[in-house]
Amino acid sequence: MTGTAVLVLRLLLIVALYGFLVALLVAVWSDVRRHSDSSRPHHVPPIMLSVTAGETRSQREFTTSDILIGRDSQCDLVLEDQTVSARHARLHFHHSQWWLEDLGSSNGTRLNELALLQPAVLADADEFTCGGTNVVVGLQTGRRGRAVAPREEE
Repeated sequence: MTGTAVLVLRLLLIVALYGFLVALLVAVWSDVRRHSDSSRPHHVPPIMLSVTAGETRSQREFTTSDILIGRDSQCDLVLEDQTVSARHARLHFHHSQWWLEDLGSSNGTRLNELALLQPAVLADADEFTCGGTNVVVGLQTGRRGRAVAPREEE
């Protein structure tokens, strides 16, 4: 082979090597970006809780993914009811749904008048009871991002 042919082959090899490195860096960069997009915290839609304890009624809206319910002052939703445990129940947003879980309370939690034995998915206007306190759930629906008011009791 002549010297010119060897030089051309070497230049082609260098161009191919740099082309491979650039393609590899682009692939790694796009994979890192795709992974970082999927690991971002997802938007937690607001949940409206309408609490009825005897004659007292109140409404609270939450935008956090974990809501602890009980008598303890450290709970997110404090219920002033002696039949409610200190840490009675938990609302948790995951897999794009709100879940209700009883935390081993003394008097149990009822969801739509049925005993809650394992975590359950909540729907708009579901009612759950902690001790003697009734809570109606209002979930965000529609594209406008407004919370739907819980249904009125008759």
